[in-house]
Amino acid sequence: MDVFYEVACGLDVHKESVVACVVEPGEKKTKQEVRTFEAHSRGLQAMADWLIEKRANVVMMEGTGIYWRPVYAVLEAKKGPWKLVVGNAQHVKNVPGRKTDVQDAQWLASVVRMGLIRPSFIPPPAIRELRDLTRHRKKLVADRTRQQCRVQKVLQAANIKLDGVATDIFGASGMAMLNALAKGEKTPKEIAQLAKGLLRKKLDALEVALEGHLSEVHRGMLSLGLELLDDVNETLKKLDALIDAKVAPWAAKIERLMTIPGFDRVAAVSVFAELGPDMSVFPSENHCASWAGVCPGNHESAGKQQNGRPAPGNSHIKTMLCQAAQSAARTKNTYLRDKYFRLKSRRGHNKAIIAIAHKLLYAAYFILKSDVDFKELGADYLDSRDKPRIAQQLLNRLRSLGYDVAVTAPAPEPTVTVT
Repeated sequence: MDVFYEVACGLDVHKESVVACVVEPGEKKTKQEVRTFEAHSRGLQAMADWLIEKRANVVMMEGTGIYWRPVYAVLEAKKGPWKLVVGNAQHVKNVPGRKTDVQDAQWLASVVRMGLIRPSFIPPPAIRELRDLTRHRKKLVADRTRQQCRVQKVLQAANIKLDGVATDIFGASGMAMLNALAKGEKTPKEIAQLAKGLLRKKLDALEVALEGHLSEVHRGMLSLGLELLDDVNETLKKLDALIDAKVAPWAAKIERLMTIPGFDRVAAVSVFAELGPDMSVFPSENHCASWAGVCPGNHESAGKQQNGRPAPGNSHIKTMLCQAAQSAARTKNTYLRDKYFRLKSRRGHNKAIIAIAHKLLYAAYFILKSDVDFKELGADYLDSRDKPRIAQQLLNRLRSLGYDVAVTAPAPEPTVTVT
């Protein structure tokens, strides 16, 4: 890198304090000044004023934990003459055996002054707030899944096999039956009558599945579990309302993202929250895929490729893209479904899903970059690109089965010249 800063500052951020080291040119050699500030708002404001006084051109901190975020927010709001850099902690490891807070700050100032650190992607404040909401929603959904598993564990302990008959025991019919089981006021036959829709075709099987041994302790645990599920569902509804209000300025972009196969509103908002509306922060779509961790990695030594495992990347967008890829692989008459099965036959399910996630990210990147609609290529797109090869493969297959096949190429379509 050919970047050099005259005055650089390194921040070693902790929960209660921030150690700041400013490196600036001197008469014969560089000068260093180290100060320690409290991590509360007044201390951070004092640190910002000191950095303005020192005319720092660049300020760097490690992006570990949550402690760097209030420091970044204060320095960002101060609008000082500096460039804020948040570095990956794996890229700025200090020399072993020389680990103190002051030396960490000095090391960060030294490496960022020479432009040796690639800054992490930090979106603007509005997108960071949307990220907080979507990531919190992801955790709540995980909490709900864990609670559902606990409820199922209680049912299995009581030998109630409801999940063996009903596809979703937490749907409308299932929740009605679970609440009736928790109250313990109805017989299995009466509880089975609570089924709705297609599940009413399985009334006899439901009655047998509901004949368990539900003790008072089991009913108590089941009641508590269902109450927690209701609380989580109510919290999710309120959180979704906050997300909808926050993402309203970019409603058109969200609608475009939802046209991608496998993308529902949750996936579209989550991917948008991680990428942001401005794609100029990524030099190309390949850089974006590498940042997300959905492209093959590089690990070459002595001219040999060791493995191509993807880098960890952004775990939040990677998880959502893989979930969307699972849905896209089941969407009929689409290019992505056809591509998934071609890759699965050669590379297996997991690698095929990562490849489809890669393509989904490409689609999202160009939709956000150019404000264009998604164009479906169709399930026969790959066949149409190489018809002679596909025809030869089919002929070879028929001949291997003992058939004598003769094929005539289709006549070319007539061309009309208009004068």
